[in-house]
Amino acid sequence: MTQSERIDYLIDYLLKEQNRFKQIDFSDDEDSRKRLLRSLMNIRMPAEADKDFLQIQNDYLKTETAQKGITDLDDLKPVKDNIYLWKGDITTLGCDAIVNAANSAMLGCFVPGHNCIDNCIHTFAGVQLRQECYLKMQELRKQYGEDYEQPIAVPMLTEGYNLPARKVIHVVGPIVKGKLTAAHEELLSLCYRSCLELVKDNNLKSIAFCCISTGVFMFPQRRAAQIAVQTVKDYFEHNKNKIKAVFNVFNDTDLKFYTELLSD
Repeated sequence: MTQSERIDYLIDYLLKEQNRFKQIDFSDDEDSRKRLLRSLMNIRMPAEADKDFLQIQNDYLKTETAQKGITDLDDLKPVKDNIYLWKGDITTLGCDAIVNAANSAMLGCFVPGHNCIDNCIHTFAGVQLRQECYLKMQELRKQYGEDYEQPIAVPMLTEGYNLPARKVIHVVGPIVKGKLTAAHEELLSLCYRSCLELVKDNNLKSIAFCCISTGVFMFPQRRAAQIAVQTVKDYFEHNKNKIKAVFNVFNDTDLKFYTELLSD
């Protein structure tokens, strides 16, 4: 089956599954069909999917990622000790775990085609990721009540599915509304520490951090980078378990900040 045939199959399945969209007309242009497929995956509520759909989806996503180009951590050089800096698409990085800047519902971003990291990771992992997150949240709600939402800096570990990374660590960062406070800073530092502890507890050897809270959560980029670098350095100083940590950036501004901080 070609990629074009896979797209058509997946769109048809999702349109039939979501009754309100089953009569939708869409362009024959391949880019438009890719955008439609992504949008349909983004708005799909957590649910099981049949084996044929999953197999074709998996083949489609793995081919798309391979075409973008996969970067393996072993091919990168550390900036210092076990710390790496890499600018690129985190959904194409091969390592033990990547960090997703999640929201408290922990189900991914439902905005069609949104370019936030939560949306990208869920898109290229596949629909299984939202379902796993949903099941984990249901178990937590049995313990803590129906209104439970994931607290800030409490990470959740899931499979990576169709991503090159084996696992995904979902963590909710602090939201900055107005003035940045010491409480915001401590919570951000705790995000990094708790993710590193989760990696250690699960015998994982590498983790790639996104720039937690610096997008729609509005944490100032420079200060976020300072906290991230200092927290990881402090952790490595007191824990000799040989974890490799990657600071993944997606724009030149963050790259500049991390480059300066890691050159000290």
